[in-house]
Amino acid sequence: MVDKESGTGFLVGFMAGAVIGMAVGLLYAPRSGDETRELLKEKAEKAKEKAEELAEKVKETAAEVKEKAQAKVGEIKH
Repeated sequence: MVDKESGTGFLVGFMAGAVIGMAVGLLYAPRSGDETRELLKEKAEKAKEKAEELAEKVKETAAEVKEKAQAKVGEIKH
């Protein structure tokens, strides 16, 4: 479950929408096929890097949530 306070879900949706919008815009841009393919390749590489950064942030957030949940469970048990 996504922690609503962290905004991770919103960030993932925002990034996905930005990538899709960018791809559609590039496909309809008045450029040659070679230029468009090169531009798409560059943008895809940048999107991949950003996705990897986002995935790392999500992992960190998940680890924090897990730690907090384990601490709460420990408190409840004692």
